[in-house]
Amino acid sequence: MTQTSDQLTTARPPGRPRSERADKAIIDATLDLLAEEGGVAGVSIEAVAARAGVGKTTIYRRWPNKEALIIDALAALKAPFPAPVGDSVRDDLVAIARAFMTDKTDKKRLDCYWSIIGGAERYPELMARFTREVIEPRRDVLRMVLRRGIASGELRADLDVEVTLWLMLGAVAQRARARAAGPMPDDFAVSVVDTLMAGITGP
Repeated sequence: MTQTSDQLTTARPPGRPRSERADKAIIDATLDLLAEEGGVAGVSIEAVAARAGVGKTTIYRRWPNKEALIIDALAALKAPFPAPVGDSVRDDLVAIARAFMTDKTDKKRLDCYWSIIGGAERYPELMARFTREVIEPRRDVLRMVLRRGIASGELRADLDVEVTLWLMLGAVAQRARARAAGPMPDDFAVSVVDTLMAGITGP
């Protein structure tokens, strides 16, 4: 029997549709295991499946291996940095620093991140992929803001973009890690940027 155009339009593609609920349960289970079990070694497809309440085949239909699953789980924790508005370098840097601070004041995010950093020597390929696919796109936003500031004259012409990037992100990351110092102040992002701007602004 010949199908009508309406039937062809509404026909469902072959295969079982993905379940957003299952995806979320799998990602959440992966992150929980990363945070609770001390890193990559504590994560297995079997453990994720049991924690998420799904079968292993459900996971393998979505991710080819444990490493790919961990990368996607970590990416889910890190929203892209806000798109630069462009009104001023300072305002864009403050927005980026605040977004980065949100990452670093969430204990679960921080525990997952440091579990990956701690396993870098044992899992170099995973760390390289995490850096390439998750971390570097965020750093590129900051690089773009700094280079735009150099071009506009807001920042020094001889500014070292990479050193400046590490100064800003490193200050927030290390302050978040210093839990003995107490909670990170709400205005810490602004203080970091203003201190940095005092040394990198143009003449």
